[in-house]
This record gives sequence, C-alpha cells and structure tokens, in this order.
Amino acid sequence: MKTKKPPQNNNLKIIKDITKDLLEHLDIKSTKIAVLEDEAKITQINIDCNENHQAMLIGYRGETISSLQLIISLMAYKQTGEWQKLVVNIGQYRQQREESLKKLALNSAQKVKFSGEEVILPKLNAAERRIIHLTLADSLDVKTESIGEGSERTLVIKPKK
Repeated sequence: MKTKKPPQNNNLKIIKDITKDLLEHLDIKSTKIAVLEDEAKITQINIDCNENHQAMLIGYRGETISSLQLIISLMAYKQTGEWQKLVVNIGQYRQQREESLKKLALNSAQKVKFSGEEVILPKLNAAERRIIHLTLADSLDVKTESIGEGSERTLVIKPKK
C-alpha cells in the first residue's frame, strides 16, 4: 500500500469540512475523519464511526458509500473549482470488500478450472469488476470478460482454451 501524507493544502481541509458537515446533516456527530493524499494524488477520506452508523453509511452492497463519495466529490468541485480523485472509506469496508472480491475471483477461477464451464458473477460495479480482472489477469487457466451494457454489465470467468 502506498504511503499517505497528512493534508498539506487547503483543498484537503475543504474536503474534510464538507465531509464533517455532510455527516452532521445526517445526524452522525461522533465520528473521526481523516483526509490524506496518497502518492498517486488520490484523496483518501477515512471515516470512523459506530457500527450502526457504518452500516447506514455503507448501505446495501456499498451503494450508499459510493453515493457519499460522489456527493463529496461534487461539493468539493463546487468549492475548489478542481476535480479531485477521492475515495471514501468507512471503517475498513474498502479493504474488506477488496479481499472478499479477490477470494470470489480465486474461488470462481478454481470452479471454472475444474468444471471447464464459465462462471457468471453477480452484478458488480466497475471498480469491483476491475479488482476481479486484475486478480485473475496472470492466470494460466482462466480469462475474464465483462459483457453487457450499463447497469446490466456482468463479469464472466471462462476457461482458457
């Protein structure tokens, strides 16, 4: 994992204030918010709150956390005039989700390898599909392919011929 540095410019303070205000409007006050920029210039917003609030902020299959990320990004753009790549993480959700997706990829690849039949994964967003593709990119036994359009896009793991 890339090393992170503490906020060194005004935009990161603005993003932290936006996040704090947004959470207060949602009546979530007892939170710890850390805003850091990694070496790739991606702003990481880490929110630490109680489990009930975490569940609410993450939402079903991470839909709410993705929406929060978009809202914070739009609000930051309006205030700074600059688009910034940012990632919102609540608790350890992003890391746990990535590990879960990697396990899904490897287990599905094993299934494809032994059965010889393709596996269609459940609906995943673009970032989640990317994790699966990258996890299996060097596999000698299987290949991955995204099929479909828009919200109907799915990922298929197939045997290599």
